[in-house]
Amino acid sequence: MDMADLSPKTVRPRGAYAKGIARRQEILDAAIGVFAQRGADRTSLRAIAQEVGVTHAALIHHFGSLERLLVDVYQESARRLERQSCKADVSPVETMRLSAQQNREVPGMVQLYTTLVAAALEEGHPAATAFASERFAAIRATLADQIRGRQADGRIRHDVDAEQVAALVIAASDGLQTQWLLDPEVDQVGALALLDRLLGEVSV
Repeated sequence: MDMADLSPKTVRPRGAYAKGIARRQEILDAAIGVFAQRGADRTSLRAIAQEVGVTHAALIHHFGSLERLLVDVYQESARRLERQSCKADVSPVETMRLSAQQNREVPGMVQLYTTLVAAALEEGHPAATAFASERFAAIRATLADQIRGRQADGRIRHDVDAEQVAALVIAASDGLQTQWLLDPEVDQVGALALLDRLLGEVSV
C-alpha cells in the first residue's frame, strides 16, 4: 500500500461526511413528496432533480442511479408508514390490510412499488431485484412467525403450512393492490378481511 494513501488529504473530515448524509436526506425527503404525487411515471434523474431543486450531478453523487433513488425513496416512505402504524397484536392478514389502507393515502408510492417489482423481474436492474427479493423474504419470515404463533394458540387453523400461508397473504395483498391501481372500485381491504376469516376457520 502506498503510504500516501493514508495521508490526511485522503481522509474525509467527519463534518463533511455528516453534511453529506444530511444533504442526502434532504434530497430524499423532497423526492418522497414528488413520488407521492406522481409515482414513477415519466421520470428521469434530470426531471427529478428539477422537481426537487437540486442539480443532476447532486443526484448522481448521492444516489448513483435512478433505480437506486427509486428504491431509497420507497424504503424511506415505507419506514415512515411503519412508524405510524398500529402496534397492537393483529393477524398477519390484518398487518397487510393495514399497510394497504395506508398505501391508499399515497397512490404514487403504490405505483412506485409496482414499478420496482416489475423492474426486478427484468435483467439489468440489480437494485430493484435486490430490493424486491429481500423485501419478500423478510415479510414472509415475519408473517410466518406470526402465523405459527397464532396457530399455537388456536387463532389460525393449524392444518395449513405457515410459510405457504405467508406467501399467499403477500400474493393476495400485492395482487389486490395492482387491481386497485387499475380500478379504484376493487375492494382490496374487504377481500383481505375475507381471507383473514377463511384462515381462522377450523377445518373438519
